Amino acid sequence: MANHADTSTDAPVRKRKKMSAGRILAWAVMIAFLILSLFPFYWMLRTALSTSRSLSSDPSSLLPVDFTFGAFERVLGLATQEEAIAEGGSGASVNFWLYLRNSVIYAGAVTLGQVFFSAMAAYAFARLRWPGRNLVFGIFLGALLVPPIFTSLPNFLLIKNLGLLNTFPGMILPTFLMTPFAIFFLRQFFLGINREIEESASLDGAGPWRTFFRIILPMSTAPITTLGILTFITTWNDYFWPLLVGNSEGTKVLTVALGVFRSQTPAGSPDWAGLMAATLVAAVPVLILFFMFARKIIDSIGYSGSK
Repeated sequence: MANHADTSTDAPVRKRKKMSAGRILAWAVMIAFLILSLFPFYWMLRTALSTSRSLSSDPSSLLPVDFTFGAFERVLGLATQEEAIAEGGSGASVNFWLYLRNSVIYAGAVTLGQVFFSAMAAYAFARLRWPGRNLVFGIFLGALLVPPIFTSLPNFLLIKNLGLLNTFPGMILPTFLMTPFAIFFLRQFFLGINREIEESASLDGAGPWRTFFRIILPMSTAPITTLGILTFITTWNDYFWPLLVGNSEGTKVLTVALGVFRSQTPAGSPDWAGLMAATLVAAVPVLILFFMFARKIIDSIGYSGSK
C-alpha cells in the first residue's frame, strides 16, 4: 500500500506577523499623515457645501454649515443672481465652461508639443553622436538653475512685439517646444534602453527617424505618459504667465478666473463657498487624467526602480 506523502509539510508555513509596538506606531504615524494630507480637501468640500453667509456664524464646525449645493450651482451657471446674493455670494457671474475650455486648450497644447519635441531632443542627446553634444546638454542642464521668473519679462516682450498678446499662441509658444527638465527626464530613460535593439533595426535598414518612431517611442509609453501628466498638471496650475499674456475673456484660464472671482467680494468678504466649489470642480479634469494613466505611472516608477 503506497504511502501518501504528507503535503502539509511541503506547503509554506505562513507565520502570522505579531503586531509589535513598532508596527502599531508605524501604522498610527501613516494614518496620521494620511489624515493630514486629505483634511484640506475635506475642508474645501465642507466649505463648498455651506452658504457663505452662514460660514462666519460657525467657522470651526467640521460639518457643512447650512448645507446646500448653491455654490456649485453658482459656479456652473445654474443659479440666478438673486439666489447667489441670498446665500452670501457676490452675485458675480463665472463663465466656468469658457474658462474650462481655455484651460484645456492651453494645458493640452503645451503638453502635446513639449512632450513630443522633448522626446526627439532627448533621443538626440542619448543616442545620436554629433560634435558638441555633451556641451550643449550641459548648457541645457544649466538652464534648470535659472528661475522661471527671470525669463518671464523677455518672453513677455517677445510675445508683445510679435503681436500675440491675448492669444493662445502667445500663451503656448514659450514652453511649447521643450524644457530642460523634460529633456533630462526622457534622456535618462533612453540611456537605459538596450542598444542591441537599435542595432538590429539598423541591420534591417531602419534609419534614425524610423527607429525613433517605430521602436523607441512605443517602448517609452510609461515615461512619456508620466512626463505628459506632470506637464499637464504644471501648466493647468500655471497662474502668472497666463495672467500676463492671456487676460482677455477669450483666453482667460481657470486659475486666473478664480483669482478674479475671489476679488469680487460682497461687503468685503470673499465668496468662500463659491471659490472652494470652483476650485474643486477645476481639479476634476486633473484627477480624471491621473486615474486614467495611473498604471502607466506605476510602470514608469517600477522600471526606474529596477535599473
